[in-house]
Amino acid sequence: MFVPAEDAHAARAWEKPVSLSAIDPRGTPDFSGDKDDAAKELEKERERIAKLQELLYAQNTHAVLVVLQGMDTSGKDGVIRHVFSGVNPQGCHVTSFKKPSEAEADRDYLWRIHAAVPGKGTIGVFNRAHYEDVLVVRVHGLVPAARWQARYAQIVEFERYLTLNHVTVIKCMLHISKDEQLQRLQDRLEDPSKRWKFNPGDIAERARWSEYQAAYGDAINLCSTPSAPWHVIPADRKWYARLAVARLVRRTLEAIDPKPPAINFDPKAIELV
Repeated sequence: MFVPAEDAHAARAWEKPVSLSAIDPRGTPDFSGDKDDAAKELEKERERIAKLQELLYAQNTHAVLVVLQGMDTSGKDGVIRHVFSGVNPQGCHVTSFKKPSEAEADRDYLWRIHAAVPGKGTIGVFNRAHYEDVLVVRVHGLVPAARWQARYAQIVEFERYLTLNHVTVIKCMLHISKDEQLQRLQDRLEDPSKRWKFNPGDIAERARWSEYQAAYGDAINLCSTPSAPWHVIPADRKWYARLAVARLVRRTLEAIDPKPPAINFDPKAIELV
C-alpha cells in the first residue's frame, strides 16, 4: 500500500496492485515544505510519539511492531535513529535480522521473528524482518521456489495472528532509486567516517536490482492486508522518509488511543509527609 505522509490518497494493494516503478522515489507526497520544514515537523512528531509511547507502556495492553525493509542504503538505520530517538528505551526495542545463526537455521524461518515480537506496552522495530525469506532467499535461490512461494500466505497468516493478539503491524518499504543508491555507496567509500558501512557484497546485490524490485513488488502486493498494510515510502530524500514514517507511527498510536491505567486507591486519602 502506498501511503505517504498522510493517507488521504492511499492506494490499497489489496484492492489494486501497486507498481514500484510508478512511484517516484524522490517524491514528497502530501508535504510541500523543504528539508528545514521537515526537520521542524519531525521534532513535533517525535514529541507526540514519546507521549503516546509512555501511555502505551503504562496501559500495557497493546504492542506496535514497525517493520522496515528496503534495498541496501535505503536509510533504515537513519529512520530508526531519527524517529525513535525521543522514546523511552524501556518501551522500545530494535531488532536487526541478519543471516540466520546455526540455531535459527535449524528452526522454521518465523521462529526467530516471533521470538522478537514486542511485548504488551512496547514498540518493536525490525530492521529487515521475515520478508527476507521472500526477498534475498528468492533472489539467490536459497530454497526451492515452491517453498518461498508458499511463504506469502504463511506471512499473511502470521501477521493476522499478531493483529488478533493486539500487536499492530506497520510495514514500511523505503523506496530508493538505483541512481540514489549508487550515490550513497560512493559517499560511503569517499568518507572515512562512513567506510565501515560499506560492504563489498553490496555491489553484487546491486547487480540484481531488477530481481529485487520484482521480489519487493510481489511481497507488497501479496502480503498487504487491511490489518497489516504495506506502506511504500519514497526515500531518495532521507528527510522526507523519516517524517513519513514518524507520521505513520504517530497516527497508529493515536488510533490505539492508549490510556493510563486506573488506580486502586484514593489519592485524596494519601498524605505525604
